[in-house]
Amino acid sequence: MGKPTGFLEYERKDGPVTAPQERIGNFREFHGSLSEEEQRLQGARCMECGVPFCQAGMMIAGMASGCPLHNLVPEINDLVYHGNWEQAYVRLTKTHCFPEFTSRVCPALCEAACTCGLHARPVSTKENERAVIEYAFANGLVDAQPPKVRTGKTVAVVGSGPAGLAAAWQLNRRGHLVTVYERSDRPGGLLRYGIPNMKLEKRIIDRRIRLMEQSGIVFKCSVNVGKDISGKELAAQYDRVVLACGASNPRDIKVPGREAQGIYFAVDFLSRVTKALLDSDFENVPYELAKGKQVLVIGGGDTGNDCVGTAIRLGAKNVIQLEMMPKPPLERTDSNPWPEWPKVLKTDYGQEEAIDRFGQDPRIYQTTVTEFQKNEAGQVCSATVVSLKPQYDEKTKRTAMVPIEGTQRQIPADLVLIAAGFLGSEGYVSESFGVKCNARTNVDTAPGQYQTSEEKIFTAGDMHRGQSLVVWAIAEGREAARAVDESLMGYTDR
Repeated sequence: MGKPTGFLEYERKDGPVTAPQERIGNFREFHGSLSEEEQRLQGARCMECGVPFCQAGMMIAGMASGCPLHNLVPEINDLVYHGNWEQAYVRLTKTHCFPEFTSRVCPALCEAACTCGLHARPVSTKENERAVIEYAFANGLVDAQPPKVRTGKTVAVVGSGPAGLAAAWQLNRRGHLVTVYERSDRPGGLLRYGIPNMKLEKRIIDRRIRLMEQSGIVFKCSVNVGKDISGKELAAQYDRVVLACGASNPRDIKVPGREAQGIYFAVDFLSRVTKALLDSDFENVPYELAKGKQVLVIGGGDTGNDCVGTAIRLGAKNVIQLEMMPKPPLERTDSNPWPEWPKVLKTDYGQEEAIDRFGQDPRIYQTTVTEFQKNEAGQVCSATVVSLKPQYDEKTKRTAMVPIEGTQRQIPADLVLIAAGFLGSEGYVSESFGVKCNARTNVDTAPGQYQTSEEKIFTAGDMHRGQSLVVWAIAEGREAARAVDESLMGYTDR
């Protein structure tokens, strides 16, 4: 696959990236593309390794190694190398519905498991994928694919995030009549309002939604299933229902002073910014949310990083990001060998921008908040934080982060964004459908299955597996569609 000696002849080269001081002035995407010829050379680096962990998507040491969609990575890279872009697109879409999304927001599990990455920089599979799908769109290869024959079966998909969209796409291609319900004013779910525009431009989502509508999928937005219409009512109207509402129950920071104004959940903040931009066609930037403020972001994951980048674009005076866990090492440790997911320090775009803007990394490791202070107007003005240390508990056989006595201190905070993850799905939806949930409040199914405790009701994505990646949501949506199709038709060809 690729050129047998390509990984020895060509260095990895990524597409151009706009400098931080320039890109923080807008909310546009800042990752550019290589020329077709340069991208072909990157495809040539895919070595004929014989055991392509990049496409394995297996769990190793509790972490995914390789692509959960099982994309045919070496074959696609080989087609890129030979300039056969059309066939590369055909091969990519055998396993993937929406490469335009993952090629922008996925952390590239495929690259982390790349054999070439064992001794050198891995093959740029993510950028190769983006080049393939953008070539396909630019050259009219991506069409609506309306089914030639309809089955007459009806399916409701609740939630239009990546899992819901994937399930809807696959079920519609099979010939079922699919209606997608979304409680927000626009379809896209997490893709739309949970991921900032500079990371995933919303025109990319709109482009795909138009194709889905042209293929016969119906979108009903501003309908909150479980409140505007009950789950029982919806189930009575359709032959099957797929619940794909995400893990939208945010983890709170329950400390004294939490009631102060100016403390928001991260996704609420990001959604508010994106909606203001979309409603005004990007003419109204809501600077008032963060301009001149001391911003405190609680949480060190992707959402926390998105908050950092967004706050900087809104004119924050300073940004601090708290992370409970210790600072990761710069390189793999002996206990974290390839092809496991590398547990190493990652400096994402938001942190890069903070370093450029404020002169230092915004992250403070092994630290958490113990109290918020507010002024006379009830507005948050500072936070008390404490340093943490790892401590092994003999009873639970787990290591926990515990406070270090005497390390309490106050830091200024005019705006606090809680990005501490999610606890699971929101109960009112599952209760409305009468489906059982597990101890983590995820909708319960048999292991490896997607049918819930109610025969007609299926589930997929974060609502099923808990907070995870977009690529996992798409994989689950596709698998749930297979299960629904088989339950309706007695077999499936998806």
